[in-house]
Amino acid sequence: QVQLVESGGGLVQTGGSLRLSCAASGSIVSRDVMGWYRQGLGNERELVATITSVGSTYYADSVKGRFTISRDNAKNTVYLQMNSLKPEDTAVYYCKYTGFGNYWGQGTQVTVSS
Repeated sequence: QVQLVESGGGLVQTGGSLRLSCAASGSIVSRDVMGWYRQGLGNERELVATITSVGSTYYADSVKGRFTISRDNAKNTVYLQMNSLKPEDTAVYYCKYTGFGNYWGQGTQVTVSS
């Protein structure tokens, strides 16, 4: 089992920034993938960004150039720096850990006001 604890969500104005954190604990493996997904009201959950244990990253087109995913392997923590936020970024953001299985965090609300 892997436990994920997210933090850093909140309310921000358009154009503002937020940084999300997700700390993993438990059955961590050396080769894994950590990522962020989001689900807006009435929408399906969608991928935002992922990062592998060796630092390879992937971003959804909608966040390229505005969001940056990073990780601290010593702390088993993944970060999502979100800049130039837009109202359409409003969603519950979920951390996902993929090792021997898939694990999800509880979600953190990000609200961008216009």
